[in-house]
Amino acid sequence: QVQLVESGGGLVQAGGSLRLSCAASGRAFSSYTMGWFRQAPGKEREFVAAISWTGYTNYADSVKGRFTISRDNAKNTVYLQMKSLKPEDTAVYYCAAIYGNIATNQKSYDYWGQGTQVTVSS
Repeated sequence: QVQLVESGGGLVQAGGSLRLSCAASGRAFSSYTMGWFRQAPGKEREFVAAISWTGYTNYADSVKGRFTISRDNAKNTVYLQMKSLKPEDTAVYYCAAIYGNIATNQKSYDYWGQGTQVTVSS
């Protein structure tokens, strides 16, 4: 079992930055691929970024060059650094974990956090 707790969300102006954190409990964190997804009001949850246990990363086209995913295995934590934020980035951001290779399909992920709200004002 893996429990995930996100933090770092909030209200920011367009062009600003935020860093989300996801703290994981449980064993073998370093063996998990970690992902970030988001869900805007009235929309389906979508893939944002993922980082494999080897450090390989993958990003949605909409966030490439603006968001950076990273992990600190010593702290059992994955981060999402978000820069140049846009109003369309407003959503609830979820952290997720999968024991295995990197994936962009949310159905592949086994564990989910409760989400953290990010609101970008124009």
